[in-house]
Amino acid sequence: MTMAGQIRSELRPRPAEQGFSILEVLFSIVVLTIGMVSMLAMFSVALASTNSAQEDMIAKQEAAATLESIFTARNTSQITWNQIQNVSNGGIFLDNAQPVLDPGKDGLDGTADDTNANPYCPGPSQCLVLPGPDGVLGTADDVMQPLNNYQRTIAIANVGAPGGGIDSTLRSITVTVTYTTSQFKATQKTYAVGAYISQFR
Repeated sequence: MTMAGQIRSELRPRPAEQGFSILEVLFSIVVLTIGMVSMLAMFSVALASTNSAQEDMIAKQEAAATLESIFTARNTSQITWNQIQNVSNGGIFLDNAQPVLDPGKDGLDGTADDTNANPYCPGPSQCLVLPGPDGVLGTADDVMQPLNNYQRTIAIANVGAPGGGIDSTLRSITVTVTYTTSQFKATQKTYAVGAYISQFR
């Protein structure tokens, strides 16, 4: 190859290198931004659901514990059959929604002697003791969570007899816990548990 031929071949234009255009880059940035914003929104919803799940569990435990305490008091003859009624019907269980307090001397939830027995509890209602930063319950860094956003209603009603009238040996008990979650303060939630209780053990 001569020198002139070599110079001609070197002077030939090279094929243009192809890359992304500015429009393609901008479109990619927009798509990635929309995806990231959607993921952040889903993350915040998941976090809120996790927090409200703990409050839901507290409501379930409070309702179940209240119902069980009534059955235990009946089984141990701690209270009489006539006392297993609301105050308006001559019993010992308070009518309407009440704050969630510790049981008093009678050991029963929802009666007149309920109190906030824990002197370290910052709220007027019962406190739930949670493990602190060390993750161990019963140590100095435990956290007191007052249940100020919870209310409990114990409704006890007579049950109708099959042939008409009222069955004097059977009553229905419905324990309803109403609460607002810390994430959605405008939303009121309710958990209810019910059972029939007999005069006989």
